[in-house]
Amino acid sequence: MDWNRVEGNWKQFKGAAKEKWGKLTDDDLDVIEGRREQLEGKLQQRYGFAKDQIHKDVDDWFKTLK
Repeated sequence: MDWNRVEGNWKQFKGAAKEKWGKLTDDDLDVIEGRREQLEGKLQQRYGFAKDQIHKDVDDWFKTLK
């Protein structure tokens, strides 16, 4: 699966993202709309992690999606 599938089916994956990163608000998830850069940016904002750590966390989460 590639990231385009996440973008195209964001409503389905939104719940999984909220479950993984509980600090993301519904408004955050609406703004993200499946865009990886937006997701990583919001995660940096909410959690204060370094960009490379966020990138790895998103990669790990993406690998769990089916």
